Amino acid sequence: MSGSFRHVGEELVNRSVVIDVVRGSYVAPDDTPFERAIVRHRGAVGVVAVVDEEVVLVRQYRAPIADHLLELPAGIRDVDGEDPSLTAVRELAEETGLRAGRVEHLTTYYTAAGFTDEAVYLYQAFDLVQHEPETHGPEEAWMTIERLPLAEIDEAIASGRIIDAKTIIGLQLLRRP
Repeated sequence: MSGSFRHVGEELVNRSVVIDVVRGSYVAPDDTPFERAIVRHRGAVGVVAVVDEEVVLVRQYRAPIADHLLELPAGIRDVDGEDPSLTAVRELAEETGLRAGRVEHLTTYYTAAGFTDEAVYLYQAFDLVQHEPETHGPEEAWMTIERLPLAEIDEAIASGRIIDAKTIIGLQLLRRP
């Protein structure tokens, strides 16, 4: 086959605060038209912060799974035009009270490219100074801050204590040479 896939348009199906659902129209390399339901998402950040040989995590209620997850501090890129690194610094401070003097980009990945364009930007925070958290919303108001010794990362993932994708990816990248 020659040619390439072409995006020829999309129609808004539903709009919410965080996501839009669209019906995308495409043409395959052989000129066959097709449609896909797509979740358009603003993107998110996650932050790996290590203090005294322990990674700082939050335990937060997640409504879509009706349960709490132990995860990296994170948040939606909800400020238009804000650089993801600034979002990471802001979210870390809001959720944990830790102010990062600097952050380094670890990676960016798509969460589920089969139906959404959501990208997560992962950072590692450095030069940390503790302040009071500034939580927002009911989930953050009830979340707890926990620390996981670096030596327990493998066990926490293998045992299912940590099952959040961004957290698993961030913790694995933390340990790379």
